[in-house]
Amino acid sequence: SLVTQDENLQLQPLLATSWETEDSLVWVFHLRTDVTFSDGEPLTAADVVFTYETMTDPDFNSPYRSLVNPIVAIEALDDYTVQMTLEQPYAPLFSYLDTGIVPEHIAATNPEQLYANPVGSGPYTLANWDKGSIINLVAREDYWGGAPNLNIDIVIVPDPTARAQALEAGDIDLVMSPLAPQDVVRLGRDPNIAGFELAGLGVTYLNFNVQDPILSDVRVRQAISMLVDAETIGGFIYQGMDTPATSMLLPNWPAYTDAVAQPTFTIEGAKALLAVAGWADTNNDGVLDKDGQDLSFVLSTHSEDPNRVQAVEYLQYLFSEVGIDCTANISDWPSFFATVLAGEHDIALLGWLNLNDPDRMFHRTLHSAGANNWAKYSNAAYDAAVDTGRTVLDEAARTEAYQTAAEIVATELPYYIILYQGYQVYFTPKLIGYAPHVRGLMRNLMTCTLED
Repeated sequence: SLVTQDENLQLQPLLATSWETEDSLVWVFHLRTDVTFSDGEPLTAADVVFTYETMTDPDFNSPYRSLVNPIVAIEALDDYTVQMTLEQPYAPLFSYLDTGIVPEHIAATNPEQLYANPVGSGPYTLANWDKGSIINLVAREDYWGGAPNLNIDIVIVPDPTARAQALEAGDIDLVMSPLAPQDVVRLGRDPNIAGFELAGLGVTYLNFNVQDPILSDVRVRQAISMLVDAETIGGFIYQGMDTPATSMLLPNWPAYTDAVAQPTFTIEGAKALLAVAGWADTNNDGVLDKDGQDLSFVLSTHSEDPNRVQAVEYLQYLFSEVGIDCTANISDWPSFFATVLAGEHDIALLGWLNLNDPDRMFHRTLHSAGANNWAKYSNAAYDAAVDTGRTVLDEAARTEAYQTAAEIVATELPYYIILYQGYQVYFTPKLIGYAPHVRGLMRNLMTCTLED
């Protein structure tokens, strides 16, 4: 990628050695001149231009297009100089320039070949790919940053507990999140295993469909949020692996403050607010109703994550305690996610990862023009704050903007953030020099060694 973020999320050069701008609209990047792809072809400005023109092409429909939409033009000034023009100043730009550059000489003419036999400009060459089983990476002797000390075999083990057990048995050398809470507790106590447990860049949350006739009432969403026992979910179901959240602001962000706070667990408070909203058990059947309609909705998640299944079942119980008729819908990930994408859910329990900049969450998920606004939320004041966070380059102004946006969400609750996700990585003590990266990146493996 052009740039990268280090373990402290600070910007570092990678393919781009330097850059400059006079007006924050036109950026000029100077590329390394000694970089080749793993097939031996040189990486030039043409590859960078091709990569970002593809990402911003609506017809290509890149999942990351919304992140780079402010790029209105990109051109090669020479073989190793790229000029990028923005429609407006764009504060999170560099957070999104960590996308790998693809080889134009393959992707432009034979993209199927690139899929079957990936070619990149990093420190490894793909030697073998047994799909669903193992990926063998071989160190490149000609890598501009120096040849890695290790080859890497990425073993595909879908089950988190099986991964942990494989590490304990010595069959693999490193595992990382996602892992089951009970395995995190066990691995963290094992004197024969090294590890790191960090605050991550992800959240587990409830996504409210605010267009639903019942959930469109903010008082109902607030009451439901008061029934979320995040302390028990985080401490018991997740066994402390993830921690209760206070708002959409992540602790890793400069904008974080606990002064912005969403509702906390109070059953009596939820009962009182529902009564104010006009819900009462007029039929004496244990279910609240209003204007002849029961207070009923579906709470859904996917079956692949047993912790989320337990959380949904616990929430279903809490909701029933105040007279809410909640149906739990547990389905496989494709079926669950298709329902969310179609906006056909009531309340969905799911998560976001890799939130390395507030914009990645605030704009993409709840802005009126957000690519992943599955809550169907629209608020002009929220949009204005998020737009400010996108366009002002001063960190203090960005902080104020995102705190304003988070305060709106904490009140209107199209989202309720249950947990801040932790990031855990465990490895054999024979792996020397390994340091974790909060985004889960493994780039520093190239400098590690493995003792016999």
